[in-house]
Amino acid sequence: MSFHPLMPYGTDAFHRSDRALLPKGGPFAFTPDRAATLEDICSKYPPERRKSAVLAALYLVQEQEGHITANGARAVAEFLRITPAEVEDVATYYVMFFRNPVGKYVLQVCRTLSCALAGAERVTESLSEKLGLKVGETDASGLFTLLEFECLGACDRAPVVMVNNEHWHERATPESCSKLVDDLQSRGLAALSGCHLRKESV
Repeated sequence: MSFHPLMPYGTDAFHRSDRALLPKGGPFAFTPDRAATLEDICSKYPPERRKSAVLAALYLVQEQEGHITANGARAVAEFLRITPAEVEDVATYYVMFFRNPVGKYVLQVCRTLSCALAGAERVTESLSEKLGLKVGETDASGLFTLLEFECLGACDRAPVVMVNNEHWHERATPESCSKLVDDLQSRGLAALSGCHLRKESV
């Protein structure tokens, strides 16, 4: 397994974009509470800079739907008075926005240089074997999704695994990540402490 795929230079495939449109999804409208939250966020910007709230708006869509759909992006565009293309550009650029349904627990393994050198590939392989998933897949129960991410910003504590864009597990090993999966299965959210080394509280 390698994080460094072969690049097919000199072929048509190398020049072809693999960008995919957001899935359409069902009808979408912000819940009243989320609409009020987003309006409050928008109020912090000058009226002509309302679109500055696009990241917050997309997070609210994902919180409500579980992932970003084309209909969700259109709702954001209407709310912020910008074009759907502007919203989709943001939604498809940032890796923290999920474009397809994901499991209850999204295991995000950093694969950038510091984590790769410290053994992130072995962590990913271990999680893949334990869950019976390839990277990018969700298990049949809908409990786990396994993803690779770019730099999570904790290079001094590599390798890093993040769960659900929020909970950090640093200096990860195949053994510690196997335990993490077991803990999530048995204890759910109670197994997630934010940072398992609790460095920030020292």
